[in-house]
Amino acid sequence: MGLVFPSHVLPRVFCLVSAGDDLTLLPALAAAGITGFQVRDKVAATRALIDLTRHVRELVGDACVIVDDRVDVALAAGADGVHLGADDLPIEVARRLGPGLVIGATCRSRTDIVAARAAGADYAGFGPIRATGSKAGLPEPLGAGAIRAVADAGLPVIAIGGIDAATAAAAGEAGAHGVAVIGAIWRDPDPVQAAKELVAAVG
Repeated sequence: MGLVFPSHVLPRVFCLVSAGDDLTLLPALAAAGITGFQVRDKVAATRALIDLTRHVRELVGDACVIVDDRVDVALAAGADGVHLGADDLPIEVARRLGPGLVIGATCRSRTDIVAARAAGADYAGFGPIRATGSKAGLPEPLGAGAIRAVADAGLPVIAIGGIDAATAAAAGEAGAHGVAVIGAIWRDPDPVQAAKELVAAVG
């Protein structure tokens, strides 16, 4: 079992961050109500990824900072947690290595969520909800309506994949705890205003 991370503490909006993003905006995004930041940089070397994670932590105050894929980096940088995909370190191993970490798991189905909970995950990253260009090789979009079938599967659902303010609202109505976004913030002409709209959409 996981930490049973309190749903009132688990962020409602995660903003994914890489070294290529405008990190000077992070304090303003946190002030706008973004309470979760996921460090996701597929090309950074380990030391650079640790440095990036530490820098993000310094900029976002008390917000939750998790690292994509890398349990070792999360532990070395003092992050709050890690998000694991199907090809990453198994959840149960990550839980043994980092018993205090918040652990998220990428899930595509109810079966995935049930298994992730049994393995020790704290939340399910569920998607892709819509088509997205932020990651190659993803399966067909599930649609916000698919959240209804998994919302009671045992883990808080964080919807991901092509999320904008309207989709975030629909995901919340379908039972998602929150959303994770990239383009809706970083590709918007006004990332801080976009962040405010996302926070308002999830309620």
